[in-house]
Amino acid sequence: MNLPNKLTILRMCMIPFFVVFMECNILGGADKYIAAAIFIVASITDTLDGKIARKYNLVTNFGKFMDPMADKLLVCSALICLTNVIPKWIVILIISRELIISGFRTIAADNGIVIAASYWGKIKTVFQMIMIIWLIFDLNLPFYDFIGQILIYVSLILTLISLLDYILKNKDVLKDNNE
Repeated sequence: MNLPNKLTILRMCMIPFFVVFMECNILGGADKYIAAAIFIVASITDTLDGKIARKYNLVTNFGKFMDPMADKLLVCSALICLTNVIPKWIVILIISRELIISGFRTIAADNGIVIAASYWGKIKTVFQMIMIIWLIFDLNLPFYDFIGQILIYVSLILTLISLLDYILKNKDVLKDNNE
C-alpha cells in the first residue's frame, strides 16, 4: 500500500476520535481544541495524499474511491456534530449534495467515465473546512459568531453552486444508453 492510500486510511481512522472529542466532554474545555487539531490534521492529509499521488504517479483505484469517501465522511461527521450551531436544514442540504455527487460518480464509473473534482467543488471543500474549524473553536471574541454565520452561508452557497456545476457539466451521465 502506497503513502497516499495510507494517509487516506489514517484520515478515516481519525474520524471516530474526532467525533468522540466533539461529543464527549472528557477533558473539560480542551475537548474542542483536540477535536479541532484532529480535524486540521485530517484535512492536511486530504491535501497531501492527492499531491503525493499525482506527483509520484501513485494514483490507484483504491485512492480514487476512498479519498473522496474519506473526505465526505470527515466533513459530514463534523457537520452532524455541529448541528447545535449550523441549522439542520443547511446540514441536510450539504450532505444531500455529497450524496448526489457520489451517485453521479457511481453512474459515471459504471459507464467508464471519471468525474474529476471541479474548481467549485474544491473551493467548496476549502470553505467548508475553514467553517468547521472556525465553528469548533467557538471563541468568545467580538464578531466571532457573525463571521461564523457568514462562513456557514458562504459554504452553503458554494455547495449549491458546485452541485449545479456538476449537474450541468455531467448531465449526459444520466442519459439512458438505450435511448
